[in-house]
Amino acid sequence: MNNTYFETIHKIITMGHWVTDQVSLELKEFGITEPQYNVLLILKTANGKPLTVQEILEGMVQRSSNVTRIIDKLLAKGYVNRCECCTNRRKMDITITEEGIKLLRKLNKKVNTIHKPMMENLGEQELKLLNQLISKLRSNKS
Repeated sequence: MNNTYFETIHKIITMGHWVTDQVSLELKEFGITEPQYNVLLILKTANGKPLTVQEILEGMVQRSSNVTRIIDKLLAKGYVNRCECCTNRRKMDITITEEGIKLLRKLNKKVNTIHKPMMENLGEQELKLLNQLISKLRSNKS
């Protein structure tokens, strides 16, 4: 058994949870959860292209079976639109609203305050190396 490997994996997982917890704290004042924020980011990066629930789910950081419920909450707050897919009536197309985009700008500023000090701790080469190492860990996954 390789203890260094397991210690490293533990640190990666712990760091991921810590970042998620910090983001959640920043979003709390806006009444938005981290998964809701994640959905808004995914929709914003689609540049106005409608996405299905499945496409949103595939882009989520933490894949959750309750994506539909997350979307329902964002819909109730006016941050997303949902309409029947024009090519498949069984699917729904989801887009971000202008209000959702405005909120996302505010949220991104708050979230960036968490990331800024961490970004300053690692140089560009260190970040590239870390990225490569994490990708290498995942390279043999099934």
